[in-house]
Amino acid sequence: MTEPYTYAETTSAITITVEPFYLDEQSEPSEGHFVWAYHVRIENNGQETVQLMTRHWRITDSLGNVQEVRGDGVIGEQPVLPPGESFEYTSGTPLNTPSGIMAGTYQMETNRGKCFEVIIPAFSLDSPHQAGQIH
Repeated sequence: MTEPYTYAETTSAITITVEPFYLDEQSEPSEGHFVWAYHVRIENNGQETVQLMTRHWRITDSLGNVQEVRGDGVIGEQPVLPPGESFEYTSGTPLNTPSGIMAGTYQMETNRGKCFEVIIPAFSLDSPHQAGQIH
């Protein structure tokens, strides 16, 4: 297995780091079913406490089909991050193709009620069942 690649982006002192993993044991390439997990770390490097309110993902398969996912929080939580704190979670996504790309945003809110968007870096979903690597 190849070492996972880490993607990171900082917006308004919030750093998002993503590490995707191909899940061979949950995938059925002969059925056109490929599954990835991704581990996300959200770090508050700012001076204010923030809360993650919503998420918006754009998941694009290697044929260019786009699926958008919107919702409150992540994994059923709306974590509050005081300055210097971080929150980590792991989630996953299936695709009908052996590769794809995910990117998105989190809507954050300060304890003073100011809302702002944080960029989730685009990251590639690579499986061993494709001709070439995306990243």
